[in-house]
Amino acid sequence: MKRNGSRNCLNRRSRFGSRERDWLREDVKRGCVYLYGADTTTATTTTTSSASSSSSSDLHLVLCTVETSASEICAGEGRESLYLQLHGDLVRRLEPTERPLQIVYDYLSMLGYDDPMRIQEEATNPDLGCMLRFYGEKPCHMDHLDRILLSGIYNVRKGKTQLHKWAERLVVLCGTCLIVSSVKDCQTGKMHILPLVGGKVEEVKRRQYSLAFSSAGAQAQTYHVSFETLAEYQRWQRQASKVVSQRISTVDLSCYSLEEVPEHLFYSQDITYLNLRHNFMQLERPGGLDTLYKFSQLKGLNLSHNKLGLFPVLLCEISTLTELNLSCNGFHDLPSQIGNLLNLQTLCLDGNFLTTLPEELGNLQQLSSLGISFNNFSQIPEVYEKLTMLDKVVMAGNRLEVLNLGMLNRMSHIKHVDLRMNHLKTMVIENLEGNKYITHVDLRDNQLTDLDLSSLCSLEQLHCERNQLRELTLSGFSLRTLYANSNKLTAVNVYPVPSLLTSLELSRNLLECVPDWACEAKKIEILDVSYNLLTEVPVRILSSLSLRKLMVGHNHVQNLPVLVEHIPLEVLDIQHNLLTRLPDTLFSKALNKLNKLEQLEELNLSGNKLKTIPTTIANCKRLHTLVAHSNNISIFPEILQLPQIQFVDLSCNDLTEILIPEALPATLQDLDLTGNTNLVLEHKTLDTFSHITTLKIDQKPLPTTDSTVTSTFWSHGLAEMAGQRNKLCVSALAVDNFAEGVGAVYGMFDGDRNEELPRLLQCTMADVLLEEVQQSANDTVFMANTFLVSHRKLGMAGQKLGSSALLCYIRPDTADPTSSFSLSVANVGTCQAVLCRGGKPVPLSKVFSLEQDMEEAQRVKDQKAIITEDNKVNGVTCCTRMLGCTYLYPWILPKPHISSTTLTIQDELLILGNKALWEHLSYTEAVNAVRHVQDPLAAAKKLCTLAQSYGCQDNVGAMVVYLNIGEEGCTCEMNGLSLPGPVGFASTTTIKDPPKPTTPSSSSGIASEFSSEMSTSEVSSEVGSTASDEHNTVGLDAGLLPRPERRCSLHPTPTSGVFQRQPSCATFSSNQSDNGLDSDDDQPVEGVITNGSKVEVEVDIHCCRGRDLENSPTLAENSPAPCPEEHVRGLFFGIRRQNSVNSGILLPVSKDKMELQKSPSTSCLYGKKLSNGSIVPLEDSLNLIEVATEAPKKKTGYFAAPTQLEPEDQFVVPRDLEEEVKEQMKQHQESRPEPEPEPSEEDRTELPEEFDTAL
Repeated sequence: MKRNGSRNCLNRRSRFGSRERDWLREDVKRGCVYLYGADTTTATTTTTSSASSSSSSDLHLVLCTVETSASEICAGEGRESLYLQLHGDLVRRLEPTERPLQIVYDYLSMLGYDDPMRIQEEATNPDLGCMLRFYGEKPCHMDHLDRILLSGIYNVRKGKTQLHKWAERLVVLCGTCLIVSSVKDCQTGKMHILPLVGGKVEEVKRRQYSLAFSSAGAQAQTYHVSFETLAEYQRWQRQASKVVSQRISTVDLSCYSLEEVPEHLFYSQDITYLNLRHNFMQLERPGGLDTLYKFSQLKGLNLSHNKLGLFPVLLCEISTLTELNLSCNGFHDLPSQIGNLLNLQTLCLDGNFLTTLPEELGNLQQLSSLGISFNNFSQIPEVYEKLTMLDKVVMAGNRLEVLNLGMLNRMSHIKHVDLRMNHLKTMVIENLEGNKYITHVDLRDNQLTDLDLSSLCSLEQLHCERNQLRELTLSGFSLRTLYANSNKLTAVNVYPVPSLLTSLELSRNLLECVPDWACEAKKIEILDVSYNLLTEVPVRILSSLSLRKLMVGHNHVQNLPVLVEHIPLEVLDIQHNLLTRLPDTLFSKALNKLNKLEQLEELNLSGNKLKTIPTTIANCKRLHTLVAHSNNISIFPEILQLPQIQFVDLSCNDLTEILIPEALPATLQDLDLTGNTNLVLEHKTLDTFSHITTLKIDQKPLPTTDSTVTSTFWSHGLAEMAGQRNKLCVSALAVDNFAEGVGAVYGMFDGDRNEELPRLLQCTMADVLLEEVQQSANDTVFMANTFLVSHRKLGMAGQKLGSSALLCYIRPDTADPTSSFSLSVANVGTCQAVLCRGGKPVPLSKVFSLEQDMEEAQRVKDQKAIITEDNKVNGVTCCTRMLGCTYLYPWILPKPHISSTTLTIQDELLILGNKALWEHLSYTEAVNAVRHVQDPLAAAKKLCTLAQSYGCQDNVGAMVVYLNIGEEGCTCEMNGLSLPGPVGFASTTTIKDPPKPTTPSSSSGIASEFSSEMSTSEVSSEVGSTASDEHNTVGLDAGLLPRPERRCSLHPTPTSGVFQRQPSCATFSSNQSDNGLDSDDDQPVEGVITNGSKVEVEVDIHCCRGRDLENSPTLAENSPAPCPEEHVRGLFFGIRRQNSVNSGILLPVSKDKMELQKSPSTSCLYGKKLSNGSIVPLEDSLNLIEVATEAPKKKTGYFAAPTQLEPEDQFVVPRDLEEEVKEQMKQHQESRPEPEPEPSEEDRTELPEEFDTAL
């Protein structure tokens, strides 16, 4: 085996050994190529092996370097050529000078791999064969061979009568003809050619497995062919039936990896249309492109996507051509001989590198369609002036920067101009002469700031979406439709008033009022001015006698004008404005005794401040959809009497009851009443609604279970809704305890129209991340590699299907020891993550779509992809980066966008959503909708419900992750790291009037609220997913002794890496009764577990450093510091219950505030069982009570005290025990020793550190 030299191949191997790996490690330019043999993939007439199948015995690897050429590998392997297959699709022959290993490395680098060593490692993975595979011989699929050519030696009889005898002949079916020849002299002897187009293929009943082939016409000939097997009979019948069914002689050989035309195809001289798209056609071959002139009747030829590089000049000799498609072939120029194609009517040159067109092209006077989109033109070619039969300028995706109206004025034959996705910034007008010919202009996705097309007096339709327009001026003589969405328009001027205007879309601009000319348009039917700055709706608009659809949502409209006359409005969308009431006469009858909105079918009032809907809405007899969620409606509108009502959405309102008529309309299909917290439906009402297809109501929470708290630091809720589709193509990943409990992983995957890939990613991506985290500590590296490896692991499923993906990884921040956790987010496609920080949304993702990412759009254009008018790459997807869809390489890549941030105390929650969610919800609206909902599951459902109420009909998925992370919660000692005070949830303000959730929380609001029937072991196992299953049996005194360094869950011990909760039972003496019962009624106190004369209560305690207590706001500034030996005795603690907002903690309070009070705040110890966290000192067990109102008032963290006490938190001391309790407290305070004066800074000794894990 040779190991030296950069250009020598090594011997082939069937597997990797230690010697091979050692050789690879010496140089990153070394690697291997997996070579598949043709024995396993070549299909013959008797085999059915597929191109993708392979046997391990014929698969071997060839060790080589990046300098090793294909010819060297062929010489070492005894092969004539090497073949490359991409994504299980087309197969092309490698040139002798091409270097296979370099091809692999370039491919991996293009995908997103940066590290040369990682590229070398990935290149050795045999799974890469699903994306890139080398063959020693060209593989062929059985079905492909059948479509190209069928041949065999069979018994043949000529004629319909039995006068002729059966004879053995060679029969070939290729193209449009059946060729019958002698077996011996098949090439030189007489050949019989039978045209089949328009003919017949019939079964011969008197002979088994026989077919009769007949040509068309009066002098039709017939040949009977007898096959040996049923399989052959069916193959020939299937292929021949396709040929005879054609009306035009068409041969489709697209996507067959052909390098030349089959020889027998030239016998089909009646071919008029030949499709050779997506092949690797060569020029100088026996059946190459230079021989296509032999087809004497050829009129249409498609050679797109053949990577020709050079224009085949001999094509210009096919004078019969009327249609020629040469798109995506890498042409840089055209020959002058193209002017010889005088009969050419359609010429497509899209997706090349053309910058000019030859003047000889002007000779093609019959040319009526010329496509030069996605080339490199910087101006409109002058040859357009000579091509008078052309009526369209189609130049999308070029490099025009100036819109020259003067040149267009000289082309009187041009009516349509398509200049979308160029670099247009300015406009030039050579003279004031008007253009009376141009009727349609498309200027989408450019960089125009001002546009004046008033000189185009015949303009009927204008597309100018997604520019940067501030002002738009047009002529209104012929204007019919105007689309100017997603600009910065403050003024739109149209003169004269467009009397023919039917559709006007001005959404997502900066308009403060509806243009006056729009109010005067007499034929306008659709008006969309949503997402602007409107403050009123002109009465002239609502009085229009032609308007059918009005959309003014997401503006600042406060009132609607009063209608006087009947109008034919069918759709009214005024969602998300500032409406407080609707005019009482809005739905009443007009002067002509017709209802003012009699034809109204859809009404959207959501997101306003309405309290009622006028009862006159019952006059809208055609109304079938009413959406009025997120208002303050308290009275159910009278809509259940409407005969055609189908969909009603009254979620998130203040409904208390529903008045149901005697009979509900049979058309009612969907009724949404979620989020009405005061609404109680009786069983009779529910029975009445039983026939409704979809009834959405709030589910009652379980009183004794707590489903909200799954982790101390984070908890998640997930909601997925299929919408109006019959399958759910969205999947989510949620691992609250990832990597042995030191992190969490959340993901969202959207397959758009396929459900297979999201499911695969859901099952595999967490495992891939775990492997990558172990290989690299750099978040950018392991997050990127996770996506790239997942892309590879999709295998054959990822060749044709694709999916958007979003992955969020929370882990301890090793780079910044002063913080707790870091968040790494990676995404491809349209799934996004938003972090709520201090109540404000912080986007963490990037949308990879053609409309929202200009850099990605330019990259796709530079690589000559065809972007269709609906902004999709090759008409497939609008995403430019996805997992899967490998057949769209290099336009679609899996390399993700990665962002990292350090989580702070201000971070409240994380929202993950798919495309449908963020299309209907803004970041701010999503955050504001759920940041005060206690249950993450209810929050996720609310987001999905909001999206659906805004008109989302597609799959929608939302995940809400509540964060409760802060370094101030650390209770460990790490190399002198100070222990700050405890910290709680990130919300820093007290909410006086929190918004109502869509669905009520399944939690009662108290995370550690359990029924009194639960045992101590049940309590410890129910609190969070990180709770330990074993109880700590260490005695109380042991908790006061010095211990080795401990770590909390924020900084777990490196050896274990597992979050553990330390449960313990604090034992208290009972002075009330020997058996723990109340001395008055001898009934057990609820929530207290009795054990003889001891009372066992599980609690969470945070022990703080004594030196940090002086900073506590609850201690007096001049209070003396306790001595070390009195450290434990001199501290009192108040316990707060752990709920979904605040983790269970222990709050230090001053001694003078520990006086027992008969207040609602002194209850939790004996009223509820608490989650366990530490050991309570025995000396202070009698004074261990919860005083929530006296907790230190700190604006953030665990110190955020509730503004309102819950009734179940109250602790009432029996009257007959009040005096006794007060006396005991007084005696206990008097028995305390006098505090010693505070020592000086020099004499002050360091207090011992006592702390424990407390989660």
